[in-house]
Amino acid sequence: MRQLTVNDGVDSHPAWFPNGTRIAFASARDGDFEIYTMRSDGTDVRQLTRSDGVDTDTAWSPDGTQIVFASYRDGDWEIYTMRADGTDVRQLTVNAAWDWDPSWSP
Repeated sequence: MRQLTVNDGVDSHPAWFPNGTRIAFASARDGDFEIYTMRSDGTDVRQLTRSDGVDTDTAWSPDGTQIVFASYRDGDWEIYTMRADGTDVRQLTVNAAWDWDPSWSP
């Protein structure tokens, strides 16, 4: 096993891109958990979210065009989607229950 990330934060919840070329993951390297992607060799790290709350629990859409994730950005755990480049963030759930650990249905 090879270590792909080295930083002062915590990296967690990795999810492989459908063809195995990229990984989406959560990291606290900026002080709170945000969503990042990187190549499968650990290079080309890109920060996709910048919220005041925790963003975590990533999963790629089957076609690799979107990422679903859980966020506590509004004071309650809700599910969001965004394009694979971090644009077009959309909130999917709105309720008092804690929504997290999303996945895509084939």
